[in-house]
Amino acid sequence: MTEKQNKKIVDLLNEIIELEISGVVRYLHYSLMIKGPNRIPIVKWFNEQANEGFTHASMIGEKITALGGHPSLKVRPVPETKSHKVLEILKESLEFEETALAKYHEVLKHVGDNIALEELIREMIRHETEHCEEVVKMLEVN
Repeated sequence: MTEKQNKKIVDLLNEIIELEISGVVRYLHYSLMIKGPNRIPIVKWFNEQANEGFTHASMIGEKITALGGHPSLKVRPVPETKSHKVLEILKESLEFEETALAKYHEVLKHVGDNIALEELIREMIRHETEHCEEVVKMLEVN
């Protein structure tokens, strides 16, 4: 991998770490704002998503340093929509996850012959895709 390719990958991974850390903040906030009779399982689910975001950020940060880069300290802004209805929050969550998924796909285009990086990114794509699928199912109200 050339120095230019490596820099491009590190830059993209830094965008991802910023998104993942933002996800931690986002999902923690969501978990705190849920009210109503179905609160407990929804809060549990959002807390799990916050923990997953932390795990993903940590893994991406480790890869950034392994590539000789410096993990970003930035956190993408989390918009406060003032709507704390479960379905609205889930729609926001889906948009956020689709943005992260697109960024992982972008990294995949640049991995070259770095098999370890490729496998990591493919695994993250699988996680993010499954998360999007789950949110879509949650949005289907009977």
